[in-house]
Amino acid sequence: MRVAIGANHSGYLVRLLLIEMIEQQGHEVVDLGVTDSHPVDYPDVAEKVAALVASKSVDRGILIGGTGLGMCIAANKVSGVRAVPCHDVMTAEFSRRHNDSNVLCLSAALLGNRLIRNIAETWLKAPFDGGRHQARVDKITFMEGST
Repeated sequence: MRVAIGANHSGYLVRLLLIEMIEQQGHEVVDLGVTDSHPVDYPDVAEKVAALVASKSVDRGILIGGTGLGMCIAANKVSGVRAVPCHDVMTAEFSRRHNDSNVLCLSAALLGNRLIRNIAETWLKAPFDGGRHQARVDKITFMEGST
């Protein structure tokens, strides 16, 4: 699986942790930075990751910010992206199984590194269940005008 990852200045250290974990699991990482704590605008980072996901240049994306909420709002403005802010393993799993989420948004400020790793690992492993859930995802796609 190819995974694009991006962070703002609040999440750059978590980004490094996740890159290592994702590569250890045998996935390819497309690293879109940032690489230090100099302030950047999170919509710029979110747009880069979301664009790669929407174009299918990568299979999934992960965004890390202070809360992850702004990243999620920005990423969801890109047609074809279903970004979710997850704060526990259960929401990570069900966002994949029921919603076919393709961008995971994480909080560097509110979650510990162990929980972040568990959320990301669960989200990467969880399949989309399809079936009755596919019709709902199709309705979302129709709503965004990308049919």
